[in-house]
Amino acid sequence: MKIRLIVSFLALVVLALPLSGCGKKGSPHAPGPQDKITYPQSYPPAD
Repeated sequence: MKIRLIVSFLALVVLALPLSGCGKKGSPHAPGPQDKITYPQSYPPAD
C-alpha cells in the first residue's frame, strides 16, 4: 500500500510539472508606454 502511495505521488508530480511551466502568464508585450514603442515596424523604413 505504501508503494502505491509513493507511485501516485510521483505520478502527480510528473503530471503537474509541465503545467507549472516557466515565465509569465499572458502574451508578451514591449515595456513602456504604448506611444513610445517603435517596434514592430516594417523594414526598410518608409522615406
